[in-house]
Amino acid sequence: MTESILNEDSLDFLERYLNNAAPTGYEWDGQKLWMDYLRPYVDEFITDTYGTAVGVINPQAKYKVVIEGHADEISWYVNYITDNGLIYVIRNGGSDHQIAPSKMVNIHTKEGIVKGVFGWPAIHTRDKSDEKAPKPDNIFIDIGAKDKDEVEKMGVHVGCVITYPDTFTILNKDKFVCRALDNRMGGFMIAEVARLLKENNNELDFGLYVVNSVQEEIGLRGAEMITHTIKPNAAIITDVTHDTTTPMIEKKTTGLAEIGKGPVITYAPAVQQRFRDLIIDAAQEKNIPFQRAASSRATGTDTDAFAYSNGGVPSALISLPLRYMHTTVEMVHREDVENVIRLIYESVLKIENGQKFSYFD
Repeated sequence: MTESILNEDSLDFLERYLNNAAPTGYEWDGQKLWMDYLRPYVDEFITDTYGTAVGVINPQAKYKVVIEGHADEISWYVNYITDNGLIYVIRNGGSDHQIAPSKMVNIHTKEGIVKGVFGWPAIHTRDKSDEKAPKPDNIFIDIGAKDKDEVEKMGVHVGCVITYPDTFTILNKDKFVCRALDNRMGGFMIAEVARLLKENNNELDFGLYVVNSVQEEIGLRGAEMITHTIKPNAAIITDVTHDTTTPMIEKKTTGLAEIGKGPVITYAPAVQQRFRDLIIDAAQEKNIPFQRAASSRATGTDTDAFAYSNGGVPSALISLPLRYMHTTVEMVHREDVENVIRLIYESVLKIENGQKFSYFD
């Protein structure tokens, strides 16, 4: 087994980073944690008005390579407050209404966190012949207020964002479990690449832009903005993908990926083939296990935003297999995390200054 590349400081940062809430549109506290961790390993930072953060190595270089993850997590918004003090919600990103009942929540207000619960009628009171499933229009939050006035006095109003408080844990020694592994793991892994480059004294002859984008969960918006700021020559994106070996997932339509079997390299129109070949060569040369996946049109990740910007940017996608996406118990394998870090690191070292990945040279 390959020696671990994660150290005590890495894991301490990962836990703090995961336990911090960073819902779409409200990512700045998490970005500050990320930038503080990354600071010793980069030369300077770029930020934009919506909160994307970029650590830059060799900012003076003309040839620019991006490694990217996204910082935001799914959440809810307060949408309507009833006269008797119950709160109805709308999604901020792809929040799953079916897991909501009986979950604790944090409502983020100007005065601080207000605790609440997604209530649900007791099994004894429900009509067994017409069982109602949780839906976006019937789930509600109870914060213990007697009426709407008391809700508002607690600082809760329409537009307050709502997250789950679930925190980081490790199952069976090597399974990381938390809400928001999608895609706080991406930000963590690209930061670890920067750490390895610094600690191994690797000198790059191009600029490396370590990008933690915002607002991916509502349409790749942060990546769309920052790619026009950076104008990169190539981009490696990392995100999560589904472990399809768990129940109720059809492999014939979703493909096969499994935690513990290595990073997933994607084939898709947005993935530039020669750039992907460089990454596969790196994996094979360094004996890094990997899996393959195909996307018929869009990848659904920030890869699409980078690839189709600035007249076309050679882009590739390296994914981390994950179980139970968009729940509060998302799960990844530690060895996969380390192998994604290794694969991005080795791929960066294979890139040549000025490389165009052209089909016509």
